[in-house]
Amino acid sequence: MEPQKQLQLINTKCIPILLYGLEACPLLKSDLSSLDFVINRLFMKLFKTSTTDVVKCCQDHFGFDLPSVSWSKHVKKFEAKFHAYTMVK
Repeated sequence: MEPQKQLQLINTKCIPILLYGLEACPLLKSDLSSLDFVINRLFMKLFKTSTTDVVKCCQDHFGFDLPSVSWSKHVKKFEAKFHAYTMVK
């Protein structure tokens, strides 16, 4: 299977499962690093490299956000919805 299709499947199926509900949890920097590590290793195996610069280049090329980036976007969205809900009550 082509790397682009594999990454699309991972981005649409695996990442949401990995991040499900985490926007409501306070995560430490080490927690986020652990999540990012999983994706970085995936890219290393997929593109047969051990160089982090190549991994970052591939992630940029395919528009693949690390879980820590996705998590922070989800947290901002969650907090905005939460504050809007509490303002209504």
